[in-house]
Parts: sequence; C-alpha cells; structure tokens
Amino acid sequence: MTVWTPLKLIQWTQGFFARSGVDSPRLTAEVLLAHALGCDRVRLYLDFDKPLGERELAAFRELVKRRAAGEPAAYLTGRKEFFGRVFKADRRALIPRPETELLVEAALRALPESGTALDLCTGSGCIGVTLALERPGARVALADLSADALALARENAEALGAKVELLQGDLYAALPEGRRFDVIAANPPYVPTPEVANLARELSHEPRLAIDGGEGGLAVAPRLIAGAPARLVPGGTLVVEMHESHAAIFPRLCREAGFASAEAFRDLAGLARYVVARLPGA
Repeated sequence: MTVWTPLKLIQWTQGFFARSGVDSPRLTAEVLLAHALGCDRVRLYLDFDKPLGERELAAFRELVKRRAAGEPAAYLTGRKEFFGRVFKADRRALIPRPETELLVEAALRALPESGTALDLCTGSGCIGVTLALERPGARVALADLSADALALARENAEALGAKVELLQGDLYAALPEGRRFDVIAANPPYVPTPEVANLARELSHEPRLAIDGGEGGLAVAPRLIAGAPARLVPGGTLVVEMHESHAAIFPRLCREAGFASAEAFRDLAGLARYVVARLPGA
C-alpha cells in the first residue's frame, strides 16, 4: 500500500497535470495541496515526508480532478494574489490577472495623492481596491453592471480595509450627474466573440459578461472611451485594458473623443495590452 506524503503527492500530481495540459503543473499541485491541508506552500516541504490521512487525500483528489477538468485554481482555492495582496476569487467575476497590474501602475502614476479615481467594469474590485490602498488619501469609486460582481468587490474591499464607493449601472449611467475624476481605469470585456470559443478551457468557468466584447471586441470599449471626457477633470487620464488587435483602434478612438494624447502600451509578453489617454489641461 502506497504511503502518500506531500512530496510524493506533488511529484505524482505534477506529472498528471503536465499530461493533462495544466499550466505550471508543479506550482498548481503545490497550491492545491496547501489549500487541501490548510497550510502554506513552505509547510509542505517542512513536512515533506509526513503521511497524509484519508480525509486529506480525498480533499486533494477532488481538487486535482476539478483542476484537470479545466476549473481554474483560483476558483478552487477561492483566492488570487494581485499587486501583492490576496483577493477573494469566485465565479461572480473574472479572476485578476498579472497583466492587469500594468494598468494599475499606469493609473497610479496619474493619480494624485488626494485625487479621485473611477474603476469601471470593476469585477472583483482588484483595480479600484488596489488604487484605494496604494493612495490612501484618494477617493475611489467602483462601478459594474453586475450586482454579483459588485458584491464580490465589496467583500474584497472590506477584507483588505479599502475605503471605496460602489455603484451599479452600465458604465457612466452608474454615476451621479456631473461627477468627474482625475483618473478612470477600466478592464472592460474585450475579447472578440469569435475568439471566445477558442480561449483556454479555464475561461469557460469565468463569467462571459466580463470576457465577451462582441463583434471585434468593441461592444463596450468605444462607449467607455467616448463618455470618458465628460467624466474626467481637465488634464485627466483614462487607462483601458484592451485586446492586442486594438493597438491602433483605441488610441484613434481616444483622440476622436477629444483626448490630447493617447498611446498603447505592451505587456511583458510583448502584446499591446492597455491604452493611456490624457485630456488637455485646464
């Protein structure tokens, strides 16, 4: 009879995940085993030869089965790290992704210490909550069409101690008349509909509302860009995440909307990932 220890389980699961096409198979095995055992990954190696009980093994087997079937690890563990903080993650919103941290960095460069910011299509709240925590003197509002997503954003804000305002509605319709901000940051749905079916199977578990950008991926973003100048102060900044095919389209839309400058920036993989646009100053 095999005696399963953390090290043996990690080694076996790494191979199984690799054959199943799971990304980062060893890291994923460690994350899921630590979750099943209620410990951190360091503890796995401190107790690498400690035999596990049947209840622990059963919990881990279920996680492995679900991950191999395509369910994202963040939904299995209920958590995802973003900008050095742990956010709650579940099916109510898109899982925070590392490339979105670049958008946050760009927004922070434009946000004054006592400024105002709006996080549109907030989802889990990872962008807006991070802005509020990195700029404690700023006033940050989070808006989303989905009540479920806003509930998750509220839970993340409360758990991390961020003071934010939450608003429900379709883009700027969520805002009181005349409300303006120094910075608007947004990660709208931008994947072109024909591409959605060909995305990684993990994405099929995430809310389609947060992914599918319609024909050309442009069902939401053009409205978001066109409405931004009326919601920004003079000299204000808009930062929007985008599909790589929008590298030329988004800056053009921004200039047509009245922005003085608009530039697309690439992520660490070399793909056009977000646009930064600035209004003329006062």
